[in-house]
Amino acid sequence: MDRIHTDRGLIEFDTLSFDDVSRRFGRRRALAHVTLECRAGEVIGLLGPNGAGKSTLLAIAATLMSPSTGAVRYGSLTARQAGGELRARIGLLAHDLYLYPELTAIENLEFFGRLYLLPDPRRRAEAALDRAGLASRAGEPVLAFSRGMRQRLALERALLHEPRLVLLDEPFTGLDDESSRRLIDRLSALRSGGAIVVVSTHDLEAVEGLVDRVAVLRDGRLAAVEQRPAALRDTYRRLV
Repeated sequence: MDRIHTDRGLIEFDTLSFDDVSRRFGRRRALAHVTLECRAGEVIGLLGPNGAGKSTLLAIAATLMSPSTGAVRYGSLTARQAGGELRARIGLLAHDLYLYPELTAIENLEFFGRLYLLPDPRRRAEAALDRAGLASRAGEPVLAFSRGMRQRLALERALLHEPRLVLLDEPFTGLDDESSRRLIDRLSALRSGGAIVVVSTHDLEAVEGLVDRVAVLRDGRLAAVEQRPAALRDTYRRLV
């Protein structure tokens, strides 16, 4: 399923595919010959030690950088073929939370809602703050928020436009147990709704019962892809 409606900025796709993808930064190799397919309605756990290439792979999937060699396809389309409409179908939570600290929580979400041309961005922002447990802090500037509160707000920013492809880089950072449970429930709902979800994390216990498959990167290479391992930490130790 690859549908593009350029008048509405809508594109639909059922797979995200990396085909022999490599990425170099000068003489340093960040990724080497990665081939992986992520499908709609599943959560992929992207695992590996620091420096393994996880963030680079997510940045390429988000169209923030291009592979040095190989191709990335969204359904049957490359980012170049899909054009600017593709980014309206991608939600990214990265190490940089992409929040404006001088703006209030609701001003941040309203701003991004307008960027995505969402109808009634105020209502969307209020609903998102309620989901994040931040409704009572809506009028406060983000610079006054704790790291965990900023993380929760940034997740809602990434999901505000109901993306088809959800890319999360260490989403559990700064979250307490209750917030982590909310995030797991949210990711489960995204999977049920048919989104493609890719989660890079070191918090193996949090995602053990959530991920459908795990892809393990080591030194920029894809070391293994396994179907819902029973003991995620044991699997990680064996592969890394």
